Amino acid sequence: QVQLVESGGGLVQAGGSLRLSCAASARTFNAYTMGWVRQAPGKEREFVATISWTGGRTYYADSVKGRFTISRDNANTVYLQMNSLKPEDTAVYYCTADKVYKLGGDRFDYWGQGTQVTVSS
Repeated sequence: QVQLVESGGGLVQAGGSLRLSCAASARTFNAYTMGWVRQAPGKEREFVATISWTGGRTYYADSVKGRFTISRDNANTVYLQMNSLKPEDTAVYYCTADKVYKLGGDRFDYWGQGTQVTVSS
């Protein structure tokens, strides 16, 4: 079992930045790929980014490529640095974990409770 706890969401103006963090309880953190998925009100869940087991590979949705950066450390934490935020980035952001490195979709083994990101225009 893996428990994920997100933090760092909030309200920011368009063009601003936020950094989300996700603390994982996994005993073997490097056994899991980590990622972020978001869901805006009234919309389906949308894949955002994923990072491989030791961080050597990353993959982003086209909608965030060049603006968001996913990273992980050796202290069981994964981050999502979000720059040049747009109102359309407003959503609940969920941290995910999976033993398989997936390039998209929303089928991940473990999910956090989500953190709200609101970008005002």
